[in-house]
Amino acid sequence: MSIIQLNQVSRHFTKGRQKVEVLNDLDLEIEEGDFLALMGPSGSGKTTLLNLIGGLDQPTAGSVEVAGRQLVGLSSRKLAQWRSRNIGFIFQFYNLLPILSARRNVELPLLLTRLGGRQRRRNADVALAIVGLGDRAGHKPGELSGGQQQRVAIARAIVADPRILVCDEPTGDLDRETADEILDLLELLNREHGKTIIMVTHDPKAATHARRTLYLDKGSLVREAA
Repeated sequence: MSIIQLNQVSRHFTKGRQKVEVLNDLDLEIEEGDFLALMGPSGSGKTTLLNLIGGLDQPTAGSVEVAGRQLVGLSSRKLAQWRSRNIGFIFQFYNLLPILSARRNVELPLLLTRLGGRQRRRNADVALAIVGLGDRAGHKPGELSGGQQQRVAIARAIVADPRILVCDEPTGDLDRETADEILDLLELLNREHGKTIIMVTHDPKAATHARRTLYLDKGSLVREAA
């Protein structure tokens, strides 16, 4: 069953008098439970595609249906509500608040829900346990390694139990050994927790952790790895 469908999607920007085409009549279908790696040169449209899937941007033309909702034309408020229920974001840089503990950082998405403080803390502790940091809940980001900070960021992404994880170079700031640990964790979330994962990466080794790999070049899907 498809959880993501993009039909004839284009996205362009205007820079001065120049029209910059980022995506061109792109069609993409992703099944629920897939783990997809997106590769391609810088400027090929990978992050723009992620932003469209995650409801952070709107196409210039075309249809974007994600988790049963047509995203084109939704207001900012409705998009924010939809994202809070369906999408978890994981970035290259962890975007953790340095003055907050790991638990409090993970709790942040739950502030948009009606959960009480006790339930938010309980859910945050469960998410931290899933990523192997149950014993680091009280530590602030500056007291954690880069890999541990990324695990906190992943816990934050999954704490509201979204169906889809959108990952933009999630291992780009990590050494090889730590990167492999994070990629193994993403595989676990895909395999055992049923998360659909779309991951942008420049690293061919990282892409081998995905179920399949698609390539973007100049705004178009050009080929799929065997």
